[in-house]
Amino acid sequence: MTLVALTGGIASGKSTISGLLAERGAVIVDADQIVRDVQSPGSAVLARIVDEFGERMLRPDGSLDRAQLGARVFGDDAAIARLNGIVHPAVREESARRFADAFAANPDAVVVYDVPLLVEARVDDPWDLVVVAHAPAALRRERLITLRGMAAGEADARIAAQASDEQRLAIADIVIDTTGDLATTETQVDQLWAEIARRS
Repeated sequence: MTLVALTGGIASGKSTISGLLAERGAVIVDADQIVRDVQSPGSAVLARIVDEFGERMLRPDGSLDRAQLGARVFGDDAAIARLNGIVHPAVREESARRFADAFAANPDAVVVYDVPLLVEARVDDPWDLVVVAHAPAALRRERLITLRGMAAGEADARIAAQASDEQRLAIADIVIDTTGDLATTETQVDQLWAEIARRS
């Protein structure tokens, strides 16, 4: 029974590492997917978001308009805090349920929580291991612009809105350097997988 937190800044290669760990047998619990699930139409979380930020946060089909919500809260610390106060407790509860389900199905499971905002929201949880996908901010900025088609200003704002590289590295038990090619990343994931096996 091993619970691993996998975090990293935007465009750090976290999803690649998550996929490689899944190939090796890890159960992946995706925080971003949980956020989408707890905000689905008809959910208590979506109702509270609408109460707090208005009906215009909804699309015509009743689903959350993420772009609208992002535009409303981005750069407004007080609004972000109010939104986090609604969303984070629901995500925490749902992730705990999914961890428990995975361990009930297989007590020897390696569960990896793929979580961008670990430093910001979940750093004190009882993780067996904290793994950080790391690439310097300048390289992540370049990836956002060239691979995701973001404008430079948007890329800068997204990076600035997250914890710093230093804050993430400070909590890491293991760092996977994603500045190289895929094969280099894969070698590091193999070493991580061996370390998890050794610890369990």
